[in-house]
Amino acid sequence: MNDWQRKSPLDWEIYVNKMVKVAAIEKHEYEGWVLTVDPVSASIVLATFLENEKVSISVVLGHAVHEVKILKEGDDEMKQRLSCIFSPEESKAYIPEELEKRKNNLKTWLETNHIPVTEQGESGRTLCVAGVLTIDPPYGPEECSSSNEIILSRVQGLIQGYLEKQQ
Repeated sequence: MNDWQRKSPLDWEIYVNKMVKVAAIEKHEYEGWVLTVDPVSASIVLATFLENEKVSISVVLGHAVHEVKILKEGDDEMKQRLSCIFSPEESKAYIPEELEKRKNNLKTWLETNHIPVTEQGESGRTLCVAGVLTIDPPYGPEECSSSNEIILSRVQGLIQGYLEKQQ
């Protein structure tokens, strides 16, 4: 076990969102922005931004790391860029008012189609369909949860159709 592997996750956390140079075995060197460090293997996941807004991801295996040197601190813009690397293209942040509108529109549509729906939770953010299925923000088919697979599948299909008609 090398010194890098002996560090704890709290020690590795200081490297996240920073530009680093990693010296590895056989005199290999890697540069990039640290996305994360795997707590089990101590492997470092590096992101390098190329032209055309493309990103290159490299993984330096923990056992191969000799030294990690911080070259540059990440500003807020860089932290935002790094946090969005693995987000799906269609994923976006919703402002609270927009989430409330989506919830109310879906609830009204379900009620119009004679599907019993209530609001759950302290803030009423979760919709509950017939007491057996929940829909969390942002209220799409992927956010449906139920132990009854038949109901889950049917309600997901209904919501998918509803969302397609909205566009």
